[in-house]
Amino acid sequence: MPIHPKKCLSCEKPLAGRVDKKFCDDYCRNHYNNQIKSGSNNLIRNINNALKKNRNILAGILPDTEDTAKISREKLLEKGFLFKYRTHTYTNKKGNVYGYCYDYGYLKLEQDWILVVRNKEISTRNPTLDKQTVKQ
Repeated sequence: MPIHPKKCLSCEKPLAGRVDKKFCDDYCRNHYNNQIKSGSNNLIRNINNALKKNRNILAGILPDTEDTAKISREKLLEKGFLFKYRTHTYTNKKGNVYGYCYDYGYLKLEQDWILVVRNKEISTRNPTLDKQTVKQ
């Protein structure tokens, strides 16, 4: 009965060495594992990238010295903003619904204008103090 040498799971080259060896080198091992995981993580990675991009667009519109800024919906779309991606919403006492991308939010106004806001509670929070609070 002929013995068939084991082959690398990634490139299918014959393997030499240990009996339980599956890959010829680290590159093939990483490539194989990345291919296996890419399908399930692709959607999540794309959504997270869209959320980060939306947040960066909103942060670029709102100067550090201001609490709010207005921009046209068209300008936001030109910058690549995707309205379908947001981390959460907030409804104020007047019933206005703000969409948020992490600590930056937006409110749709009349005539295709958008009000950009910063959540002061999140953006000014001191992470060191939060950790101390949790430990107590």
